[in-house]
Amino acid sequence: MTLGQLSAFVLVARLGSVTDAARAMGVSEPAVSQALAALRSHHGDKLIVRTGGGMTLTPGGSRLLPIASQMVALGADADAAVREANGMAERLQVAVTSTLAEFVANPLLEAFGVRSGLPVDASAGLARTAEMPVLLGSRLADAALGPQLDGGLDSTPIFRCSLVAVASPRARHRGSPAKWPWLVDPSGADPDSETAQLLNRLGVADPEISVFPNQTAAWSAAASGNGVSVAIEHLVAPQLRRGELTVVPVPGTPATMCWYLTTLPRDRLSSAAAALQHFLTTPAAMQVMRSPGAGVPPSRFRPPVYVTIWS
Repeated sequence: MTLGQLSAFVLVARLGSVTDAARAMGVSEPAVSQALAALRSHHGDKLIVRTGGGMTLTPGGSRLLPIASQMVALGADADAAVREANGMAERLQVAVTSTLAEFVANPLLEAFGVRSGLPVDASAGLARTAEMPVLLGSRLADAALGPQLDGGLDSTPIFRCSLVAVASPRARHRGSPAKWPWLVDPSGADPDSETAQLLNRLGVADPEISVFPNQTAAWSAAASGNGVSVAIEHLVAPQLRRGELTVVPVPGTPATMCWYLTTLPRDRLSSAAAALQHFLTTPAAMQVMRSPGAGVPPSRFRPPVYVTIWS
């Protein structure tokens, strides 16, 4: 029995599917299935089975889940303790939404490393909203940057911004926005994201939505006249100033939204996460979030135990 197998089991149980667990761990679905098979063989119990309503825990799986969650968290504690004893930098894993992963996360963590002066090995990776509480609760992430999260976690508002619709200045979109072609980044496929909720309020059907690998690609397609995109207003400001895009009047926009930093409760907070929490209240952090620079393609979230999944 390995931490990788236990992590796979916890994520499948909490997220409700092998596909979502594989995406959260940054591995293939067969890798997660193999880990579950090994754990089932070890315990002589199916632990979790597929039913018409999704994934259901067996009685043995229900007993194992809280213990497995504790063991995965203890594994993270053990890793941190050994790193500290060997004088290595403390690891800081931050789960972020696709837009933050593309524009804000890297420059923000770079500024944090410079300003904090702490020996911290910080990295960020893409995660869906529903995955974030599970990653935090299982100690596969130390912090999450994006929407407000529930579930006994500490969510602190750190930056207020506006969501707008943008398109080419040459394009003319008439009729109901529900019938327009919408061009979105991966957040548009996350049902809990502000983008998806906006499209849902407008009544936009799935066939009208095209999902691009990142926000920059979606904006480029919109600038070419292929449809309307969704953007954080201050992040798309350079394209607006250059006249590549213009704000399109859409019901419910501009929509005020807020970025939150979410962590475990203070009594379980790592020192690196606490330092990040403090940094995000400083003018230096505000400046980075306001003007982060050009976007970079987001990468998948890679929790520290992902390499053990094949064990």
